[in-house]
Amino acid sequence: MPVSGPTGFRSAFRRWRADRPFWGGLLLALGGAWILLTMMASLKVVLHVGMQGVAGYLLPGLMVLLGLLVLFNPAQRLFYSITGVLIALGTWVTSNMGGFFLGLLLGVVGSCLTFGWLPDQEPRRSRRQRRKEAAVAP
Repeated sequence: MPVSGPTGFRSAFRRWRADRPFWGGLLLALGGAWILLTMMASLKVVLHVGMQGVAGYLLPGLMVLLGLLVLFNPAQRLFYSITGVLIALGTWVTSNMGGFFLGLLLGVVGSCLTFGWLPDQEPRRSRRQRRKEAAVAP
């Protein structure tokens, strides 16, 4: 089905987004990216520090990867979300208190949203749509 114009792209994106835990995966990836941004040490410093410094880059990198996997492979969302919340909690020790708590919070909330997402839910209807349907029905 060809996508023409901005409205066609928007509707195609909405259909794609409805089939996956979009906000959970996005928040998990953003949490990992935020933690990576707070780790501004050069690689020479990290290698000098040792495994603790490498874990400071490894765990947020895995958070970004898990967020992207949630978006593009939602069938395995339960495994990704449980792993994501454990890794996000692990960044408290390894990565500047989880990116000064903001990255840790984004990762945990994103993982929880992913875990709670159900693929067979009906799309949310606005209050206006429900009133219209109630007015039409006898």
